[in-house]
Amino acid sequence: MNHGFTYIETMGPRDEGRTLLDHLCARYSHTPESEWLARIEEGMVLVDGQNGRSETLVARGQQVAWVRPPWEEPEAPLTFAVLHEDEGMVAVAKPSGLPTNPGGGFLEHTLLHLVRQRYPGASPVHRLGRGTSGLVLFARTSAANRFLSAALREHRITKVYRALVQGHPAQDAFTVDIPIGPVPHSALGTVHAANPHGKAALSHAKVLERRATDSLVEVRIETGRPHQIRIHMAACGHPLVGDPLYGAGGGLLEGTRAVPGDLGYLLHAHRLTVPHPRTGQRLDMECLPPPMLRSIGDNRI
Repeated sequence: MNHGFTYIETMGPRDEGRTLLDHLCARYSHTPESEWLARIEEGMVLVDGQNGRSETLVARGQQVAWVRPPWEEPEAPLTFAVLHEDEGMVAVAKPSGLPTNPGGGFLEHTLLHLVRQRYPGASPVHRLGRGTSGLVLFARTSAANRFLSAALREHRITKVYRALVQGHPAQDAFTVDIPIGPVPHSALGTVHAANPHGKAALSHAKVLERRATDSLVEVRIETGRPHQIRIHMAACGHPLVGDPLYGAGGGLLEGTRAVPGDLGYLLHAHRLTVPHPRTGQRLDMECLPPPMLRSIGDNRI
């Protein structure tokens, strides 16, 4: 069991005029109305610090807080390794299966929670999907966070991944520029996938090794769309081996009930090049891939 959590949000113009109950049901649609009524009656929902009432009309600028009691989180590997540490940032190795940020029932079983136990106030500059292993960069100060976030937006941070994909690409090196955007999903409403009306996305892939039925590829991404490598490799006809969500073409597998956080694929954030927040000098970092994502040419044990 974790320690529970207090969710706090400030009402905006779209929320104004709705009852507290209507707002909570719309904002957290996965929770039934009867449960929200019970929470309100038990004093677990506050409006500007006072016990709320289901019929209360919320107004712009008000703070609505509700206390979620401790719950049992899904299992996850609760470890990480430090790859680089200085006064402004820390780079860590995330294991597959551990979410970067809270969500989907995860709160303390997250990389963010674990890292902050050792480095209070650290903030992730980017994130990896739950099933993706490898390098994640955290800023330790607000100045470093601003600098690194700007560097990420301005494409001054290079991110290189390794993935195991189905089949054998026709070319040893190729670029994928399929736009990525939301598409309908039966359980979540929408998820990101290949979408001609989505946002621009750019990935550069290189085949490192052709195996019997699959290929080891290196992928450098210039944009950071959600699940970009999984979607782009699927879009070019080579989905990640074991991916339960994305199929050839970059859309969702027909009839799938999977969600983006489901595991099964092999994807690893292998290398990261960043300008140092204090000196501006280039810093190259690397995280050893898991055995299935190593090539013969790596010459590693």
